[in-house]
Amino acid sequence: MLYTIQNDELCVQVRDHGAELRSIKERADETEYLWNGDPSWWKYSSPVLFPIVGKLKDNKYRVNGQEYELPSHGLGRISDFRLVEEKRDRIAFSLLWTEESLKKYPWKFELVVAYELHGRQVKVIWTVRNHDDHEMIYSIGAHGAYRCPIVHGETFADCYLEFNQEEDAPNMPLNAQGQFLRTAGDKPLKGTKLPLNFEEFKDDVLAYHNLRSDKVTIRSTKSEKSLSVIAKDFPFWGFWTPSQGGAPFLCLEPWHGHADYEDFDGDFAEREGSERLAAGGEQSFTYTIEIG
Repeated sequence: MLYTIQNDELCVQVRDHGAELRSIKERADETEYLWNGDPSWWKYSSPVLFPIVGKLKDNKYRVNGQEYELPSHGLGRISDFRLVEEKRDRIAFSLLWTEESLKKYPWKFELVVAYELHGRQVKVIWTVRNHDDHEMIYSIGAHGAYRCPIVHGETFADCYLEFNQEEDAPNMPLNAQGQFLRTAGDKPLKGTKLPLNFEEFKDDVLAYHNLRSDKVTIRSTKSEKSLSVIAKDFPFWGFWTPSQGGAPFLCLEPWHGHADYEDFDGDFAEREGSERLAAGGEQSFTYTIEIG
C-alpha cells in the first residue's frame, strides 16, 4: 500500500512493502526526483538494505557453526512492514522478527524506518533494536535511485556528482560474483567532481571507504535542479547504475557495511564492516535527501 506525506515544498510517497520511498515530487512544478521502479531497468526505487549490504559469498554464512542463507541486500527490501505512525509530514514503519525470519537471520530484531519532511529535505531515520539476549551483528544501508538527468531532454552525460570535500580515494573493486577484492581499483575518486558516463559503471558499483565528504550532489551542466544525499558518519559510499548503460537514474548509497570480500570464510562474527549491537540495545542512523 502507498502512503503520502507532504509539506509546502514536497510530496512524498512511501509503500509498506520494504518501507520504501517511491516518489519525491517538488510541489511547485511536479518535478519527480526519484526513479519510479520500472522493472524494465530496476524494480526498486529506494530499498533499505538490512541486515546485510551487498552479497554474501555464495549467499551463505555461518553463526555458531550453523549455516544460513540470505539473498543480496538481505530481508528488508523484500518484507512487508507495519505502519506504526502517520502524520501529514512524518511516517514510520516497523519490521519485527518472526519464526520464519529466524531461519534466515538468527536474531530477534526490530527495524523501524521513518521519513520526515523539513522544507525541501526528506530526513530518513533507521532505528535498529536487538530484542535478543546476545550481541547482534548486522549491516544497514541506503540504495536510493534518483533521476539522472533530473530535467527531461538532458542526458546522463550532462550530469556530474559534486562532493563537498576534496577527495583522493581509491575505489573498492568487485569480482564477477559481487565480492570485493583486497586491492585498490582503477577508478579513484579525485577532487570535488565526478563527470558521469555509463562506461564508469560497466563493472558494477563504484564503492569507496572513508570519503571526506558527507554530502554528494547530482548536478547538471545544463540546468539548475539538483539533488543531494547528506550522510554523516557513514563509512562507505556506493554509486550505481545498471552496468549495461542507458538507465535514467543513478543510485547514491551511504552504507554501514558492504559485500563480502572474496576470501571471506563465511563466519558472520568475522564479517568486516558490520555493526554490533548489545543485547537489548538500540542504534539509530540518519541521512537526508535534499532537493536543490
